[in-house]
Amino acid sequence: METKILEVQDLNKENLKAAMEKSDDIAQAKIDASLEKVDEAAEIIKNGGLVAFPTETVYGLGANALDEKAVGKVYSAKGRPSDNPMIVHIARASDIGQLTPMLSSKIIKLVDSFWPGPLTLVLKKKDNVPNVTTGGLDTVAVRMPDDPIALELIRKSGYPIAAPSANISGRPSPTKASHVIADLDGKIDAVLVGGDCRVGIESTVLDLTVDTPTILRPGIITSEDIQAVIGGKVQMDPALILNRPRDESEPAKAPGMKYTHYAPKAQMTVIEGERGNVKKEIERLKALNERIGLKVGVILFEEKDFVVAAHEFFARLRQLDDENVDLILAGALSDQNEVGFAVMNRMLKSAGYNIARV
Repeated sequence: METKILEVQDLNKENLKAAMEKSDDIAQAKIDASLEKVDEAAEIIKNGGLVAFPTETVYGLGANALDEKAVGKVYSAKGRPSDNPMIVHIARASDIGQLTPMLSSKIIKLVDSFWPGPLTLVLKKKDNVPNVTTGGLDTVAVRMPDDPIALELIRKSGYPIAAPSANISGRPSPTKASHVIADLDGKIDAVLVGGDCRVGIESTVLDLTVDTPTILRPGIITSEDIQAVIGGKVQMDPALILNRPRDESEPAKAPGMKYTHYAPKAQMTVIEGERGNVKKEIERLKALNERIGLKVGVILFEEKDFVVAAHEFFARLRQLDDENVDLILAGALSDQNEVGFAVMNRMLKSAGYNIARV
């Protein structure tokens, strides 16, 4: 299969603003050229094909969420386990009614406050949503992305789009179009090439089908953010608190809750402890392993740069893969900050929970 590379970087918020506010003819021309390519991608979705596209979190691999055959192609292209549910992306908040019978003041408050944006809601599904899309569950995970390319693709296709991350299953999530092409070129119909993803880790996933709203996957939107909107308690899934792999016999209500995730090619160890001790231990282990001929990569973010760490973590893993390192040493972030906790969730999974405490 030949994968079409469709350059649409000019369909961005800056150009849209310039075209609207200043009657900028050049910006408008760039937008129009990009929209033609989005039209082409939307036709692929309509015809049951696969298109990778940027969102504010990571690049997604999209198919018509209501087409069983098309969604099946996503699992095949990624090598994704069939019981790993997908997130369904919509372009208008009102389209949530196509997917779920659930509607409450709580849902409305969350949608009004966080959509478009990196919050996914797990809700009871309607019968028209195929089981293949939801990993066999009676729930559906829904979000409205905050990226003009993604929103335009969904609108023009006329369907909600099921879209896990656009990578080979188990690999670090893609935050640049080059990551997608490296993994999926020749396996999918097209890639919409936008800019680098703004957030860099996947959306927060919130389960609203239980008595106490429960975060199944942490992200840039925190429990405090959610509590401030809905009032009342928001809890973390117990497996997140324990920082342990989930039993693979347990059903997963959201992506990333089981199976190997985010793994680089190299062996990886997370060094945890007081900051000064972590730096010294990384230096010691780096020198020790280099003396025996290994190529060592280091990931060490500034202590409180949680948002930067979220933005850069997956890209850094991919960079070290490109450098063919043998070992990655990563400094742990404080999990007392919820964004730091979200990055640590990905970091520990990337390392296969291989932790050294100092």
